[in-house]
Amino acid sequence: MSDLLIPFQYDYMLRAIWVSALIGGTCGFLSSFVTLKGWSLMGDALSHAVVPGVAIAFILGLPFAVGAFVAGLLAAATMAFIKAKSRIREDATIGIVFTSYFALGLVLISKFATNKDLKVILLGNILGIADPDILQVILISAVTLIVLGLKWKDLMLFCFDPNQARTLGLRAGVLHVTLLALLAATSVAALQAVGACLVVAMLVTPGATAYLLTDRFGKMLWLSSGMGVATSLVGAYASYYFNGATGGCIVTLQTLVFLAAFIFAPKHGILASKRRVRLSAERP
Repeated sequence: MSDLLIPFQYDYMLRAIWVSALIGGTCGFLSSFVTLKGWSLMGDALSHAVVPGVAIAFILGLPFAVGAFVAGLLAAATMAFIKAKSRIREDATIGIVFTSYFALGLVLISKFATNKDLKVILLGNILGIADPDILQVILISAVTLIVLGLKWKDLMLFCFDPNQARTLGLRAGVLHVTLLALLAATSVAALQAVGACLVVAMLVTPGATAYLLTDRFGKMLWLSSGMGVATSLVGAYASYYFNGATGGCIVTLQTLVFLAAFIFAPKHGILASKRRVRLSAERP
């Protein structure tokens, strides 16, 4: 038992664990909307598109969160402009924009920063997170959770059926921008934990797992948030013993939970589907 409590004896581990849990819960809550809307690729795009903003903020001596958030919004605006002004499909537009922004970020970082800075941005460094960064994570998470908590029903309807949302008098454009802004902001927070390369996993996997376990969106929100908190907390804790990257441990654990749901989910898992097929085949 004393060996299991060793990580809690170090301040940097305690900070990493509770900050990871906060980020995981926020990403998990937002993940349900990303899954319902089908924005998995959009989450990937924004998580990579914030890299040039981080690089420019580093060069100018500004907080990383400011540069990353602005870059995320610019990337979303660029994708919307190209989609509106051309015949290019949305998936192609997202692929072009996010790779272009990501490449620009790599050029800026390699030119003006060090390899250590590049590794932190791409892979995260939750064990060495500074107090100002913790404050940024808390503020971003608080704003995101408050907005989602107040507007989750409107956002749910918008994600499920935008036309129905407009018919009921909801401002679909405002909801669209709100969701994009929250997605960009949350990507900035998650950068601290898992880096740009793995942010999309925290924004998609908990919601996808919860989607396999329930057909009710309210329950899905609680499940995805709970899984985000639990996997981030346990992953950060386990990284001490594995002596591995904290972000990698968190995302690997989330993937294992998803695979378990994918196979054993009582209604939508593989085993349940095979059981239904077998029962239908046995009926006269």
